[in-house]
Amino acid sequence: MKIIRKKTFIGYLLFVWFGLNNLMGQEKQNVVVFLVDDLRTELGCYGNEMVKSPNIDKLASEGTLFNGAYSQQGICAPSRISILTGLRPETVGIYDLFTPLRSVQKDMLTLPQYFKENGYKTVSVGKVYHHGRDDMESWTNFFQKEPNSWAAQKNLDLIEQFKKEGRKNTRGPAFEKAEVMDEGYKDGRATQHALETLKELKNDNFVMFIGLTKPHLPFNAPKKYWDLYDKEMFKVPSRKKPKNMYANALTNWNELRAYYGIPKEGLLDDELTRDLIHGYYASISYMDAQVGKIMSMLDSLDLRKNTLVVFMSDHGYKIGEYGAWCKHTNFELDVRVPLIISNNFSGSPEYGQISEALVENVDLFPTLIEACGLKMPKLDGKSLLPLLNNPKMEWNHAAYSLYPRGRKTMGCTVTDGEWRYTEWRDSDTQETKAVELYWNKEANRVATENFAGQDKYIQIEERMKQLLEIRFPRNRNSFYN
Repeated sequence: MKIIRKKTFIGYLLFVWFGLNNLMGQEKQNVVVFLVDDLRTELGCYGNEMVKSPNIDKLASEGTLFNGAYSQQGICAPSRISILTGLRPETVGIYDLFTPLRSVQKDMLTLPQYFKENGYKTVSVGKVYHHGRDDMESWTNFFQKEPNSWAAQKNLDLIEQFKKEGRKNTRGPAFEKAEVMDEGYKDGRATQHALETLKELKNDNFVMFIGLTKPHLPFNAPKKYWDLYDKEMFKVPSRKKPKNMYANALTNWNELRAYYGIPKEGLLDDELTRDLIHGYYASISYMDAQVGKIMSMLDSLDLRKNTLVVFMSDHGYKIGEYGAWCKHTNFELDVRVPLIISNNFSGSPEYGQISEALVENVDLFPTLIEACGLKMPKLDGKSLLPLLNNPKMEWNHAAYSLYPRGRKTMGCTVTDGEWRYTEWRDSDTQETKAVELYWNKEANRVATENFAGQDKYIQIEERMKQLLEIRFPRNRNSFYN
């Protein structure tokens, strides 16, 4: 009799176990990725006490913040292609702003393609790929990114005047604070698309990428976000370039110079510098508000419990450091990025974790694959899920990026979390043209001196050189072969 009862009890446990597993199997993991543009770690959760980013800070408190996350290239198109393929730019073979993925790699597996093939609805809202219609067939729902626009009447009149004059460049000012609702600018409209799509797909399994463009130029945001800040609170960064810097390490930041009111040559004065920094911060707060709306919708639809949320940037940015602006370099400010991963489902790790592990944007694709229980294809990145459970575990010894200077020179760079070592090589022969070694442990990550070649740092330089060699061996083929 006791044996029968024992068997009956075991059978009951097995029944419950299989039932729970079937239930869990029906409720697959969804994914929402906030892929923002030109955002460096200028957020409250990263220690900036001046910026107003309450919604992103809340997300960080509900997940894992990565303090050592890096982009593979400090420019939009190759960086986003790398994120969406799980492959490094040197694997894909695209380093410029003008080449869409599918114009070169017709059959390369992409993140939306893989999830779509595995039964997920895939959604692209706003700027996901730099080239908006690139890889379009991989998206179930597609909302085209909008071009830059201005809302203030004086700027609309100015742009119309440029068109009548036949100017090739009809861009308006680099910043604007119009009295409009959030939907008066494109990130607000993209957010509305995302909200409506979440309602439509609430009973489906989905992977949604939300491409919020702010704080990308122009720094256009509703006036209420500008009003969060007093322009005089912003300090003008030092315009001093690093001592012994490689001559072509920085650029002439022509991206900013293309906007009306920005001088074509020379440094910006203090007044314009503060205006632009003010606009950058206002744009962050505007973008943060859109994140808040979408997170609230996930909660109201009861989707948060089985949705993995990722917040990330395609690369960093300079706001006046070295007297320079924009990205397009191998400096720490241009390749270090914010990265937050938050899962709110059963069995999730502790909230509010900070990981100092060196991770890379190329790790997103494998992370999502493992989180959703899919088979892992061959990728360059690796899943970050183990770090969600143990943020202090031993991880990578280095993170890598690159940036070309024309067709003939490639800048290959590596960080160990404290030092950044860069070799400027001949793109074909791998011959080294110049070397840089910077210390980047300071709070703002601004380099002050190139220590390469100095006896005092020779052992550090040699160690960093060996780390670089692991990813960029000297016996490799041309970067363009």
